[in-house]
Amino acid sequence: MKVWILTAGGTIDKVYFDALSEYSVGHPQVAHILKAASVEIDTHLETLFRKDSLELTDDDRAVIKRRVAEVAGDRVLITHGTDTMADTAQALADIVDKTIVLVGSLCPAAMKESDAEFNVGFAFAAVQLLPHGVYIAMNGRVFPAGHVRKNREANRFESTD
Repeated sequence: MKVWILTAGGTIDKVYFDALSEYSVGHPQVAHILKAASVEIDTHLETLFRKDSLELTDDDRAVIKRRVAEVAGDRVLITHGTDTMADTAQALADIVDKTIVLVGSLCPAAMKESDAEFNVGFAFAAVQLLPHGVYIAMNGRVFPAGHVRKNREANRFESTD
């Protein structure tokens, strides 16, 4: 099995220089996370964007969708910012011949107490085990596209059902 990993940026890849500086979206952290966990599954990593998800446009989502449709395999993990992750999942929902899992973090992977490592590991397992469809995997829960939203006040994802 091969897992295709596409990165779009988001908090998971953010870098802060000091408390007064602006952040930047750095290089994808997912490869470092998987290497540190000694993951031996074959992967292919491709960076599509290095953007905060609030900066992603419908044209960017079309690029993500086109690239997902083009990959040779049927297992795709997408790292993505959390603010518009549900929008991108919904944009991918009509791709029915692949298992697509979107994942991100609420705290940058570079931070000591980040949820990034857990979320990536959880999503990496989910993309291997779930049937074809589009999902968001965050903080120990899996949500199908179209049935999830980010609750900013509670800082978590929740079902819309």
